Amino acid sequence: MTDVLLAVGTRKGLFIGRRRAGRWEFDGPHFNAQAVYSIGIDTRRPVPRLLVGGDSSHWGPSVFHSDDLGASWNEPAKPAIKFPKDTGASLERVWQLHPAGPTAPDVVYAGTEPAALFRSDDAGETFELVRPLWEHPTRSKWAPGGGGEAVHTVVTDRRAPEAVTVAVSAAGVFRSRDGGATWSPSNQGVSAVFLPDPNPEFGQCVHKIAQDAGDLDRLYLQNHWGVYRSDDAGAKWTDIGDGLPSDFGFTVTAHPHRPDVAYVFPINADEDRVPAGRRCRVYRTADAGRSWEPLSAGLPRTTTTARCCATRCARTAPTPLGCTSATGTGSCSRAPTTGTAGSSSPRTCRTCCACGRRWSAEHGCGRPPPGDRDTGRTSRVTPRGSTTLE
Repeated sequence: MTDVLLAVGTRKGLFIGRRRAGRWEFDGPHFNAQAVYSIGIDTRRPVPRLLVGGDSSHWGPSVFHSDDLGASWNEPAKPAIKFPKDTGASLERVWQLHPAGPTAPDVVYAGTEPAALFRSDDAGETFELVRPLWEHPTRSKWAPGGGGEAVHTVVTDRRAPEAVTVAVSAAGVFRSRDGGATWSPSNQGVSAVFLPDPNPEFGQCVHKIAQDAGDLDRLYLQNHWGVYRSDDAGAKWTDIGDGLPSDFGFTVTAHPHRPDVAYVFPINADEDRVPAGRRCRVYRTADAGRSWEPLSAGLPRTTTTARCCATRCARTAPTPLGCTSATGTGSCSRAPTTGTAGSSSPRTCRTCCACGRRWSAEHGCGRPPPGDRDTGRTSRVTPRGSTTLE
């Protein structure tokens, strides 16, 4: 018997780990040379169904499933997710595959880029666009984050199948209480420090949401600056970032069985995307965000190296250009990393290596951006007037 199954999506494919009798065994890659952006594990059936959002550089994105824990894979004859012609959109990738609760046994949601929600009523075989969110009145004012404009989080309530919450980068949190027929922004208390109005109705760049194991109305949110908790299913949010070395980050996850336990991985700053204080630490709360403790056992003790162009270009090149990797600050070559700031091309990215310094064709690595890198909470560093941050 498999005690634990771990599915790991990478740019090189899917790797599956199985822990039997206390020992780990890994196989893969499945979907060799495909980027795997999303994995869903549907435990509502005797043998869990694995759902995978893969992205082939030749065939494009697709959704696969396995009913034998990865021994074999099925892909529908027609694309499982496809934008209707009248939308004028085409699927770039699937960011989230989320099986709904036991009261909706065959419902699976998919969050995509471009930012859209799709629903399947046949356990992930076929999906239909949830049009009310796609056609939301605020949509024309949504702005893409540095990683694109995507629905990357879907949260459902196993007590009420009609309740669905999504997070959009960079538009914020939206909730539906009627199965997706209507949607409302739900960002009260979540800041958007990069906008002229830091407390808008929508436009926040939410990076991830996780649901508490014990209280289904309790949600944790990692924002583009800010860690928050909601105790009313996302209606309003409270800042719980005190005690963290930085409240910038990309992920938050809740323990699957232990109430009030959640984890974040603080990063120095939006313009310095390395672990906070240059120390690789996961932070855990056991009291729903009232306090935090660092966890570092088994993680690198020395400064981790961020490869060149990781800040803006990680999704565009499997091997970043113009950088040599070494433990410590790393080093950069002059070419081909010069160009305009904020470009999506790895050849024109201007933030270099783990030092977090700005690249200049004339001067090479310059001064690090403002902010305390080693102690305390990092100052918030954002380009002036930018509304397209991830």
